[in-house]
Amino acid sequence: MEHACSHQVIHDLADRPADRRAGFARWLAGRDCTDCWKAARDADTESKEEWLAARRAAEQEAAAAWAKQFDMPELEGSQKALGWGERSRHQLMVSAHTALVVEGAWDEADWAELEDKARLITRAGWWIDQRDAEGSDLLELLEAAGEDDRGTENPFR
Repeated sequence: MEHACSHQVIHDLADRPADRRAGFARWLAGRDCTDCWKAARDADTESKEEWLAARRAAEQEAAAAWAKQFDMPELEGSQKALGWGERSRHQLMVSAHTALVVEGAWDEADWAELEDKARLITRAGWWIDQRDAEGSDLLELLEAAGEDDRGTENPFR
């Protein structure tokens, strides 16, 4: 059988019912052979992984610049959790600012108070756990955070 990729492959269709062999053969002929299909799949996986790595690197850079600009403390946690936590914190804080200040009724003084509360939460895992939260819920989430979520250098401990 000649596949869409122009490779010829012998297929044993004896295990298929006789009335379904012709249709399956047509379907196979319209597809790449197994080797070409696997090569395309593997190449596609690599390009997705490269794209994802580049996107995460850009998000990480933006989160680090934001944390420095707004004097956010370093997060605590495993090496794997630190980057994810920083990106999650950045995304949630930006979302909250948009919802509460830009689109909402908060002024900069209200926002400054929320930022101060956010600075107290230094456990990366807490920010990761909140990654799907609505920005408008951030104040309530910060107030509900436990002592374990607050940093070891927290002056209020």
